Amino acid sequence: MNTFLEHVIVNISNPKISFPFYKDLFIYFEHKMIAYKEGDHIAFRKKGSTDFWIVATEPKYIKNGFHRKNTGVNHFCFHVDSKEEVDKFNEEFLKPKGIKTLYNTPKSFPEYTKAYYAVFFEDPDRIKLEVASFAIKY
Repeated sequence: MNTFLEHVIVNISNPKISFPFYKDLFIYFEHKMIAYKEGDHIAFRKKGSTDFWIVATEPKYIKNGFHRKNTGVNHFCFHVDSKEEVDKFNEEFLKPKGIKTLYNTPKSFPEYTKAYYAVFFEDPDRIKLEVASFAIKY
């Protein structure tokens, strides 16, 4: 059976803050906006990749908040082709927006694989995101 991950939905607490964050992020990675409903959801697609839907959390669930150590999603990783592209993303996207990186990144992670190089950061709800370069073997 041939399969792939079709879409991911991320619930956010404040559309006024998170929609612009994710819009800028996905446009940086050349995804097209495919859906938008003001205050409700925004979605992005890039040919051959997974759709990402960013959805406003229903008010009754916001009080629970998010923590990546709870059961559920820990983080999302965007793969790029080189260490230089990780650094370029850090310089062109994170630094101008004042987004602090996690774990003193970007840096190498030889404990993952020999050529693993990544930058980690958080969205406005503290969902961890990663941009990484590493050899993919299937």
